Amino acid sequence: MSDLFEAAGLTPKAPSPLADRLRPQKLEEVVGQDHLLGPGAPIRRMVEGGRLTSMILWGPPGTGKTTIARLLAKEAGYEFQQISAVFSGVADLKKAFEQARARRMAGQATLLFVDEIHRFNRAQQDGFLPYVEEGTVTLVGATTENPSFELNGALLSRAQVYVLRRLDEAALNLLLDRAEAFEGRPLPLQPEAREALLAMADGDGRYLLTLAETLYAIGPSEPMTTAELGALLQKRSPAYDKDREEHYNLISALHKSVRGSDPDAALYWLARMLQGGEDPLYVARRVVRMAVEDIGEADPLSILIANAAKDTYDFLGSPEGELALAQAVVHLATAPKSVGVYNAWKAANRAARETGSLGPPAHIRNAPTKLMKQLGYGAGYQYDPDTETGFSGQNYFPDGMARQTFYKPKGEGHEAKIKDRLDRWAAARARKDAE
Repeated sequence: MSDLFEAAGLTPKAPSPLADRLRPQKLEEVVGQDHLLGPGAPIRRMVEGGRLTSMILWGPPGTGKTTIARLLAKEAGYEFQQISAVFSGVADLKKAFEQARARRMAGQATLLFVDEIHRFNRAQQDGFLPYVEEGTVTLVGATTENPSFELNGALLSRAQVYVLRRLDEAALNLLLDRAEAFEGRPLPLQPEAREALLAMADGDGRYLLTLAETLYAIGPSEPMTTAELGALLQKRSPAYDKDREEHYNLISALHKSVRGSDPDAALYWLARMLQGGEDPLYVARRVVRMAVEDIGEADPLSILIANAAKDTYDFLGSPEGELALAQAVVHLATAPKSVGVYNAWKAANRAARETGSLGPPAHIRNAPTKLMKQLGYGAGYQYDPDTETGFSGQNYFPDGMARQTFYKPKGEGHEAKIKDRLDRWAAARARKDAE
């Protein structure tokens, strides 16, 4: 059969992708994960000790999770068995466990690598527990999702979680060097275009080698410029899962950048979210929340601008309406910050829960009937706008409840005037109480 392929100018086996051909053969060849694999690092110590424990490898795509699992089995002398949670079901798991048990009886340990382990449901994850506990398999799960959210607590308690990092520029450059050495020729790129290629990969080593393979296959003989590279290759959309951890990480980054008064960082995270496909009205709602939570009375205009940005986007849509969100984000990031109202509201709620049965004092009760007036409702009430100073200093808390101070502005922005006014009123109230 192979002669027929050769006679036709073909080979019986199709060439594997460049990323597969350059797959590391030793743990020392894995790039970008020295914090796990370098001298003295936890996985390195485990291999040197000759005994593996179950683990979860959590990290972005293209950072070496599958490669590390294969090499762990190879260097520790375990049989490597791989299943994918995307394509495997209960029958596949039972078969894998039976094979591992047979190997164990023959004195051979099994490393069971489960790709996309978070895709298994809770019941399927529980199915691993007895086999991990009795040592039938050493489980190595790979996931791109936060294990805290996606994996059972019982399974996590039996496995160590190791976090793999996005490949940095040095690691990506090393992969390109290996690709060029393997091909025996440099990539057809000018230096600036090479940098652009690294940016396109976005920390994914496998994707970078796929791009390099494409360039070798269809690229010109003369080195390309950045513009020519961009015309040839499409930059993929940034990793962003609107219902998973990255969604919460990015909205948290946007909110904290605004709270931290950094308009540039806030604009960056806003752009990341919108480019990732986030619903702009979701962002608008969060911007309104920032205005009331973190700014409040320090800049009362912020809530108006936040709501106006929401209405503007609702009216214009993308892309024009996104500018209104950007304007609101910049305004909020550069506004003075205060949690005076936020803290005051929480404190008032606590007090209301503790004293919920107390009624208003008689002088501020409504008195629409003669009987109510006879009972003293409204008696002695002072109308503040008619007083000489515009402030009566009367008590408005329930009888039997000591006066509380919930709102304590620090004096930022507009609250500086409010604080002065409150301090003046507090002094007047104290003088009245002393009389």
